[in-house]
Amino acid sequence: MRRSHSGERAGYSYEPLPTTSRNLLEDENERLEDELKDKIHALKSLSIDIGTEVKYQDKMLRGMDDDFERTSGSLSSSVARVIRMAKAGHNYYILYLFLFSIFVFFIVWIVLKFK
Repeated sequence: MRRSHSGERAGYSYEPLPTTSRNLLEDENERLEDELKDKIHALKSLSIDIGTEVKYQDKMLRGMDDDFERTSGSLSSSVARVIRMAKAGHNYYILYLFLFSIFVFFIVWIVLKFK
């Protein structure tokens, strides 16, 4: 059995699009292509900005981590000295330390209140 190659025998006919509608479709495609290019450019610049922000935040967090490590080390050594003084049997040092802390907090409170 042979197939017929003409569309008229199969019940439909092929009609090419008029040239004006083809030009309209091409114009529409070009417009959509330009819109897509603009969106891609916006996404690219946004992703670059996000990458820059992530690098900056990472640098800040690493700096904070270093600061916390240094503070932790100095705090640990200070606590060790206080414990060593407390074990030495001179309880007056703890009293002096307590009075000094109250004095400092009182001065800070006065400065903040009358500022």
